[in-house]
Amino acid sequence: MTLKKGDKAPSFKLVNSDKKEVTLEQFAGKNLIIHFFPAAFTGVCTTQLCTVRDAISLYSNDKANVVAISVDLPFTLAKFKEEQKLNFDLLSDFNKEASRAYGAIYEDWILGLKGVAKRAAFVVDGSGTIQYAEVLENAGELPNFQAINDTLQALGVQAGA
Repeated sequence: MTLKKGDKAPSFKLVNSDKKEVTLEQFAGKNLIIHFFPAAFTGVCTTQLCTVRDAISLYSNDKANVVAISVDLPFTLAKFKEEQKLNFDLLSDFNKEASRAYGAIYEDWILGLKGVAKRAAFVVDGSGTIQYAEVLENAGELPNFQAINDTLQALGVQAGA
């Protein structure tokens, strides 16, 4: 399944790195940027999430929030978040339900690993509608941060506000 602009965002209920439950519905009325990434402590994933960290004023304010999702355990995500000083929630999709629902999963990945999140980015508006969707087949590529920023601006989330 390929999600696209205008689709209803699939609901999720995941555990964050603090072992607290986080749902899509908790962000109702706000824009939500969802980043999927294959694995904590890997090069391109670290670049992706540190790019978000360093530009957090673009993403996290009174009109928007950001979360990042991988199939890593919450304990691994907690250590990764601490080491990289990430300032947003990392969510564990260990059961791979959200990754599959968003079409962001490698059933077969490198080294014979199965069921790993693809690198992807989604912008979901306050009513739960997808306004931007990007799922990358090549895990070595980064999401189009400019397109994400442009989508947020179109939604009235002022960059740097």
